[in-house]
Amino acid sequence: MFLPKFTPFPEELRLKRMAVRDESLEFLAKSFHGFKVLSLLRCDGFSTDGISSIASHCKSLTELDIQENGMDDISGSWLSCFPDDFASLEVLNFASLNSEISIDALKRLVSRCKSLRVLKVNKNVTLSQLQRLLIRAPQLIELGTGCFLPELTSRQYAELESAFSNCKNLHTISGVGEFSKLLAHCPNLRCLWVLDTVKDEGLEAVGTSCPLLEELRVFPANPFEEDIVHGVTELGFVAVSTGCPKLQCVLYFCRQMTNAAVATIVHNCPDFTHFGLCIMNPGQPDYMTSEPMDEAFGAVYAKNLETLSVAFAGSSDWGMQCVLEGCSKLRKLEIRGCPFGNAALLSGLEKYESMRCLWMSACSVTMNGCRLLAQEKPRLNVEVIKDEISDDFADKLYVHRSVAGPRRDVPPFVVTL
Repeated sequence: MFLPKFTPFPEELRLKRMAVRDESLEFLAKSFHGFKVLSLLRCDGFSTDGISSIASHCKSLTELDIQENGMDDISGSWLSCFPDDFASLEVLNFASLNSEISIDALKRLVSRCKSLRVLKVNKNVTLSQLQRLLIRAPQLIELGTGCFLPELTSRQYAELESAFSNCKNLHTISGVGEFSKLLAHCPNLRCLWVLDTVKDEGLEAVGTSCPLLEELRVFPANPFEEDIVHGVTELGFVAVSTGCPKLQCVLYFCRQMTNAAVATIVHNCPDFTHFGLCIMNPGQPDYMTSEPMDEAFGAVYAKNLETLSVAFAGSSDWGMQCVLEGCSKLRKLEIRGCPFGNAALLSGLEKYESMRCLWMSACSVTMNGCRLLAQEKPRLNVEVIKDEISDDFADKLYVHRSVAGPRRDVPPFVVTL
């Protein structure tokens, strides 16, 4: 990280996929006492020692957001480095860190920071500890619960329910586990991220209790295990769509789906802007009719849809053709492990120049089809990423538009057509 000498007292630093050093964070903390915001997303090269410097010296800090970094998580002692009179924090996110933290230090910090609106803790914070934090921060609007395991007694669970009921402004929750009773106290919830261990029953509770929900993301707890007895199905998805008609953004990992369910979901939620569906058993058909999932793909007609991500669905070109024809506002299309070929690719000739990008991997597109696209639309950047030496299929295809023309810094395994 490099800060030029003429930088006029920076107050914010937001980095993504950058190399950051502890020495740089220490320099930042000691040199700019009015520094307020540090957000590091998927960065590497630093450790919790650097975070300790920020906590110790940035007396005006309002946001500390540490997400998915390849950092050296030495210890959780950084949380105790905030001065006793520090009270300006509004956003604190350390959900992706693994080390044990001092819950007493966290409670004191949360108690002092009356403007704290976003709190995302790591998996070492238990539900009983979370309850004590919520009592001290009823003003929260976003909560990340860490490892949400049902280890509470009936009395403790009742206390946690009471703490949730006092958080009147809570609209975003991320966490896992049994939470159906808690959702009854979150009628204003707009965003929910969970693992599939919530099962369909948990999603049914979402549909019943959260009519204003706009974003839902359901991730797999064990994505590489085949013999999974838990998880979510089309029933949970349909239940959410029935009770949450304002849903706009969804990412849903499941192990079974039906064409009829997808059609119902899209009908129930006509304002989708982002739709991501991954059926984790590649090539699995509609388990009720044994028909391919082409109809499901083709059913995603949404007038406001901007981003569509689909994996392991369909058996012909028809589904992709329907999407390209019917989604007038589509800007980003991601397709993985689907059998769409040249006919599907070339059916979007008049569409791609108005889109941000198209990504296709492990599909049935050939190099010849990619060349035809590049010839017909020379203003598009058509890039093929080759995993193997093959003259036939395009392993990965990335199509995007740019006024700068083709990129000149691509590695050897990227072929620009």
